Amino acid sequence: QVQLVESGGGLVQAGGSLRLSCAASGRTVSTSVMGWFRQAPGKEREFVAAIYGAGGYTYYPDSLRGRFTISRDNTKSMMYLQTNSLKPEDTAIYYCADRILLHISTVASPNKWNYWGQGTQITVSS
Repeated sequence: QVQLVESGGGLVQAGGSLRLSCAASGRTVSTSVMGWFRQAPGKEREFVAAIYGAGGYTYYPDSLRGRFTISRDNTKSMMYLQTNSLKPEDTAIYYCADRILLHISTVASPNKWNYWGQGTQITVSS
């Protein structure tokens, strides 16, 4: 089975940056689709970013494109999310996710993903 562990969250002021990490272990990690979601209190889980295979293709919602950057290092079995120009509305628990195959048309749907980490909190103060 695939195991995912997030780290790197914290408390930052508006306009600051954080780099989240996701450590992965298990089968076929290098060929999987990996991604990030976030969930604020009282809200649905929201798609943040996805990255395919060796990292040749990335996908973001329009609202986050340009501020957040996803990357992966398959040699180290690590995935990252660089978050820049953070806003108070970015405050949420951020989750790492994985699936061996996932079509781009369904990547933003949380129920299509197989594995999840425990989450790491980002809090942005104004």
